Amino acid sequence: MRQDPVQVLQAAARGTPSEAKPRLLIAGATGVLGNEVLRRLVGSSRFGVTQVLAREPITAGLRGVRTTLVPSEDPQDWPPAAADTGIILFDPPRMFHERERALWTPTPRQLLPLARWMRAGGVRTVAIVLPHAPGQLPEALKRGLATLDEQAIAGLGFERLLILRSAQKPPETRHPDVLVRLAHWMLGIFRYMVPSSEQPVRAAKVAELLNVALLLARPGIHVAPPELVWQAAQQDVRTVARGWLG
Repeated sequence: MRQDPVQVLQAAARGTPSEAKPRLLIAGATGVLGNEVLRRLVGSSRFGVTQVLAREPITAGLRGVRTTLVPSEDPQDWPPAAADTGIILFDPPRMFHERERALWTPTPRQLLPLARWMRAGGVRTVAIVLPHAPGQLPEALKRGLATLDEQAIAGLGFERLLILRSAQKPPETRHPDVLVRLAHWMLGIFRYMVPSSEQPVRAAKVAELLNVALLLARPGIHVAPPELVWQAAQQDVRTVARGWLG
């Protein structure tokens, strides 16, 4: 029987004193993925205090989970927030969830300033889950640093940098023009030509892989291509993570 996330978080906070445990900071604790990551990492009891970035004050009522208000959309203007591990997610909030509307979610252009801000606050391990559009990234770049921002983050001095490239579903668009809709429907057949290893996987499996990677990763840069994320969803996550992280 699946436990309620609120009960998991409350139980986790009644363990070892929080001062003796590392501090966790999550940017983008929204959407299905953000909810799964928050539930799994906080429920693991490995972290003493978990901070989630928010635009507005939130009264969560959960021990061990706090909100850190961001004063603007530019992380360069924010005062430092102390943490040991930082998580960056890009899953957009579900607008029918009141709590998620108040949380802050980064955009890809804010990735580098956000990483700099985390590093200034003492973050030594940063994990980034990047949405990956199937078929749009050259094979060689899937397993390495694909952009100048990622390369710049690698030079910020983090002890551990984890990047998970998780395939995302293409956005659904409705066009008023019948001919445009017909053209999109006809071209949609190409979606079935994407290899199964690049298909999106459930958020719960991505969160599980992230959790195991934070446990097993040695110092250095570790990039999980979409094929590995898909493989982890089909097999034992810990076995796949050990093979990835050596």
